[in-house]
Amino acid sequence: MKEKFIPESDNNDLEAAIGTVGKTLARLTEKEELHTTAVPGLSLFRRPEPTEPITGMYEPSICLVAQGAKRVRLGDDTFVYDAHHYLITSVHLPTVVQIVEASPEKPYLGLRLMLDLREISQLMVDSNLPRPRVQLSRRGMATGEVTLPLLTAFQRLIDLLAEQQDIPILAPIIQREIIYRLLVGDQGERLRQIASAGSQSHQIARAIAWLKGNFTQPLSIDVLAEQASMSSSTFHHHFRSMTAVSPLQFQKQLRLQEARRLMLAERLDAANAAFQVGYESPSQFSREYNRLFGAPPLRDITNLRHMAVA
Repeated sequence: MKEKFIPESDNNDLEAAIGTVGKTLARLTEKEELHTTAVPGLSLFRRPEPTEPITGMYEPSICLVAQGAKRVRLGDDTFVYDAHHYLITSVHLPTVVQIVEASPEKPYLGLRLMLDLREISQLMVDSNLPRPRVQLSRRGMATGEVTLPLLTAFQRLIDLLAEQQDIPILAPIIQREIIYRLLVGDQGERLRQIASAGSQSHQIARAIAWLKGNFTQPLSIDVLAEQASMSSSTFHHHFRSMTAVSPLQFQKQLRLQEARRLMLAERLDAANAAFQVGYESPSQFSREYNRLFGAPPLRDITNLRHMAVA
């Protein structure tokens, strides 16, 4: 593939913009590693050292890094993003996440902005953007190249935190610009496919949303496939193509992560947590929990609490 020529002046402007965003994030996260901002859907992050791999669920969002790097594993695929590459996630996806570049002198600094597929669909209509080309379902996650217009839009969004009375009026306008930049960028086709009603990717996205809201219920592939207007085999194929796991594995990860939250935050014991998320067998729950998180429930929760105190 032929490399894209970037004028030196443009490259210098991009580096300067990355530096400006980094300084802003460093200042805003000086006292806390996770800063949930007054801008809806916008969170800021700082970590002073690399982390161990952590199992979690990525939500529809765009993630930017101003300093350091993060690695995300989705099934057999690995995505690494840094100051020059963003990560975009178009549906809820089970992942293994690890910060791979950070130090006390140069901490990891990043941000996440949640994406609303309804807003993306509306912007596609309002802007008269072309419908996506017909394509096979692909992963619901990808990395893209950070551009100066995208970065400066994010800087303006972050700057609103200093003038919070402006957030209700200006934040939606800037967020709309960010979505537009994504739609016309190198990963725009992926977003358009997910947001286009009637497309196979859109139907899978709806099934994922249903699973996320109903993961304690018994799973019927035939019912989900019928709702998506697909045969069971076609639905299963496209679901795995987008998420890297089967619907059953997806449901299992949702259940186990919610059980982990219940034990950690609400201090439920393993048996009650298992029952609440839909398990009938505590022993099966313990086996699958150990397989996902690398330790049985009691030991894992004890370790997490010790880490929180340290």
